[in-house]
Amino acid sequence: MADLPDLLHRDDRLLVLNKPTGLLSVPGIGPDKRDCMASRVQAHHPEARIVHRLDRDTSGVLVMARDAEAHRELSRQFHDREVEKCYIAVVAGEVEQEHGAIDLPMRKDFDHPPRHLIDHEHGRCALTNFRVISRDEGISRLELRPVTGRSHQLRLHLKAIGHPILGDDLYAPPDVLAMADRLLLHARSLWLVHPSNGAPMTFEAPEPF
Repeated sequence: MADLPDLLHRDDRLLVLNKPTGLLSVPGIGPDKRDCMASRVQAHHPEARIVHRLDRDTSGVLVMARDAEAHRELSRQFHDREVEKCYIAVVAGEVEQEHGAIDLPMRKDFDHPPRHLIDHEHGRCALTNFRVISRDEGISRLELRPVTGRSHQLRLHLKAIGHPILGDDLYAPPDVLAMADRLLLHARSLWLVHPSNGAPMTFEAPEPF
């Protein structure tokens, strides 16, 4: 039985885990992509259902529901943008603005899957708020708060403003990819409302870089 990723919280309605980098959230296509967060958790908690996803190489806070009603309510919160997500990223270059917003529509890049691209005509709205935590000799550490939840949104938005994430094998140029041995993107905290009693809850996992 595969190891259960670090458990941050468990009750009768939900599980919150700290997903490691390099692990898919759900199974991919092919036998080499069966290992994932969902299958590892379900080996210990067969009733667990995935609510949202993190990219394979993104680590951090991920929530799973333990029954159908909790799954519907948590999924609704994500769909209606009622949850609050905070990520930490280390990017190439020294970001000049102390804080700002990246408002760039995006869609799948059908010629270069699984990449996405910015498309002002056909893209779906995508909004990311950011704040600079620190700058150090050609790199910046950022706090990211996505308003929308598009696939690859943070990675593509940061590339689009000229500050790709270190270790990003899809969007960073070779020199920036080589600056880290993993994607330096981590889901640090997640705020949501508990499906049983409506209590606000925040779950945190410090970034490992």
